Amino acid sequence: MTLSQQALANIRAISPYQPGKPITQLAREMGMAVDEIVKLASNENPLGMSPKARAALEREVANLSRYPDDFLLKQALSERSGLGCEHIVLGNGSNDVLDLIARVFLAPGRSAVFDEYAFAVYPLATLAAGAQPIAVTASDYSHDLDAMRLAIRPDTRLLWIANPNNPTGTFIPYGRLKAFIDTVPGDVVVVLDEAYNEYLPLHERVDTTAWLDQLPNLVITRTFSKIYGLAGLRVGYALASAEIADLMNRVRQPFNCNNLALSAAA
Repeated sequence: MTLSQQALANIRAISPYQPGKPITQLAREMGMAVDEIVKLASNENPLGMSPKARAALEREVANLSRYPDDFLLKQALSERSGLGCEHIVLGNGSNDVLDLIARVFLAPGRSAVFDEYAFAVYPLATLAAGAQPIAVTASDYSHDLDAMRLAIRPDTRLLWIANPNNPTGTFIPYGRLKAFIDTVPGDVVVVLDEAYNEYLPLHERVDTTAWLDQLPNLVITRTFSKIYGLAGLRVGYALASAEIADLMNRVRQPFNCNNLALSAAA
């Protein structure tokens, strides 16, 4: 038996995530200058980070000999969200946070439900945890909420929703979304991925953190990679009940966000 065959079957079933090709790699391959290339594949912010974030990075360089302290970023997120720090989980990008959720709630013999055109990390995190992915057929490239509800099985423990959705860009009105989550069984955790939340027009945006009091099975994930232009620093976060946040922090790697990421995000 080969070493590959010794690996877990659920790991062998994973197709590795294919990130968008870096501009620097394309420039090398094509013999072009980096500033001649416009990249659309990875939804990177072409405006870059804010001057405040850049200044914070410069200040933080002197402290790189010390381990990170996430207090200031958690405090800032607490003030912005109105939630206590015990409701916040930081990650090395929101991908890391999604993986933490899967590690807490998924295992062999369990399943997770998501849209067929959802973010590629959902099936990857599901398979990595040994659980069965259930991809639900979309409706006009958007989440078919009725079909997703019907896809929930007794062994389902996670339901993933991106709103706005990545990669299709579709959006579920908040009234419909809240009514749907209300009908999801309480022992199924609903992950609401809001990586693109800040791109919604203000008149269409609803503060979903207010739902957490009514929905203890809801986890909201967000990122600094998109509108804040910090994709290269990798920092994201989850907002959840204190109970779920505590469980996620038990499997979170110590110092999973570095000093530079924490200071720039704060």
